[in-house]
Amino acid sequence: MHWTKVGLRSRLFLSHLLVMIVGVGSLVLIGKVSSPRFFVIHLEQLEGNGFRLRYARTELVQRFQTAWSQSTFWSVISGATAAGVLSYWVSTRIMQPLTQMEKITRKFAEGKLDERLPSSEIPEINRLGISFNRMASSLEGVEQRRRELITDLTHELRTPLTVVRGYLEELADGSIEPSPETYDLLIKETTRLQRLVNDLQVLSKAESGYLPINLQAINLRPLLESLIQKFGDQLLEDSPVLKLECPSQLPAVLADADRVEQVLVNLLGNALVYTEKGSITVCAWTEPGKLWIAVIDTGSGIAANDLVHVFDRFWRAERSPSRNSRGTGIGLAIARRLVELQGGKIQVESQLGLGTTFKFFLSLA
Repeated sequence: MHWTKVGLRSRLFLSHLLVMIVGVGSLVLIGKVSSPRFFVIHLEQLEGNGFRLRYARTELVQRFQTAWSQSTFWSVISGATAAGVLSYWVSTRIMQPLTQMEKITRKFAEGKLDERLPSSEIPEINRLGISFNRMASSLEGVEQRRRELITDLTHELRTPLTVVRGYLEELADGSIEPSPETYDLLIKETTRLQRLVNDLQVLSKAESGYLPINLQAINLRPLLESLIQKFGDQLLEDSPVLKLECPSQLPAVLADADRVEQVLVNLLGNALVYTEKGSITVCAWTEPGKLWIAVIDTGSGIAANDLVHVFDRFWRAERSPSRNSRGTGIGLAIARRLVELQGGKIQVESQLGLGTTFKFFLSLA
């Protein structure tokens, strides 16, 4: 049998036996050579004390060698048997969790991701098992999110595709006449599909770590002023008031200006959708090592039991005037991931009917 085809259990067993053979062989060889010599020395010491052993010395040495050989033989047999059994038991105990791990990985390949390794008495194997179980939980979570994403994506795509197909079929068979309104509706639905695909691409890159983040020391005051000006130019007379409340001088933060703008555009866009009157305020303040930025609106608010879901993909609270105005449903998931990639954290506070506050912090440079 080729050595590369020998399993780990056999290798452990053979290595233990090899160590035992070397140890026993060394013991037998050294004992065979040195024991008679030391025995003769002891006999000479006895003769020096008055014992007459000169004529029996040769016979005594031969009998000693015979007795030593017999005892050594049975000791080697007994020791080898005990060592072999112990080596096999130790090899089996070491291989048991590894064998279980192999079985579980096979189940993973079959799509069964709920299996876990039990704890082991061997510290190294136990640490490996903990890491393996952590990886298994991560894989299970990834698979669960993949299934949820497919389900949610299917649901989100069905509505615009059904609308587009329905109008195209009616245009094709002449049920309706082509009109600018019809074409505007088709453009609106296809734009919604394009926005959904683009947002999914950004979210996928952000969650997988492939979205480039250019961290550098920046002053966010000009960015906040620019966004207030940009959104303020789009507001109508009956729209909510857009305000900026922050110190004239802000400390530099370690962030990516483009990604921060992307987060704020999303938060401001949501605030405008859900706030029909009142105000939308962008605030900034500092804490030790942090710069906080908040978008506060006086809109419809979010129910307490819905707050834990606001950053989930495709989740929407039933609080906007129309479904079409609510975007793709993954903007906040993107915002959270972008903030996390810059070393910050985003939070939400809200009261139904009183308004919502989204705030996040970035580390000071």
